[in-house]
Amino acid sequence: MKTAMRGFNARAEPSRTETMFATYARDTAMPSSAKALKNPMRPRPDLQHEAMAHFADHCAVCHGNNGSGQTMFGKGMYPKPPDLRLSRTQDMTDGEIFYVIENGIRMSGMPAFGGEATDSADDTWKLVYFIRHLPQLTPAEEAQMDSLSPKSPDEFEEEKQEQQFLNDGESPTETLTMHHRKGHDQ
Repeated sequence: MKTAMRGFNARAEPSRTETMFATYARDTAMPSSAKALKNPMRPRPDLQHEAMAHFADHCAVCHGNNGSGQTMFGKGMYPKPPDLRLSRTQDMTDGEIFYVIENGIRMSGMPAFGGEATDSADDTWKLVYFIRHLPQLTPAEEAQMDSLSPKSPDEFEEEKQEQQFLNDGESPTETLTMHHRKGHDQ
């Protein structure tokens, strides 16, 4: 058996069978009433900026500013966060995406972010709107998101050390250093 040979670890990719069962469980656990919900938010530049800032602050740590899931935390999770730009997410209804954000997904790293407050639902709908935009995210928008995630000096130093460790002891790239300096100078 493959599992016996490779063991259970968070670095492994889920097998096709695991992916099939997880997708089935996600789809059947979601109430049909959620699938039918429509996003009440209408596209506006200010809404996009609010949603972008919220995503950068709350979601990007696992999903990445571009939605790829290729982050330090995302790479260490099992199952891995999905690439939100791909059809697996983009083909979901607005209500399905809303439901996942509000209620989370059991036995995954996706927590429930919903609450009783009306502003929580509004924030979630804004995120749905922004997730729909991720496949068209421009490099300029991604750079803007980088600046929306300010780091404290302690966080900067910790990330620098993590990057050195991940680069097998080599010094972090100048790009990483400049990214953090830009966030502190604002």
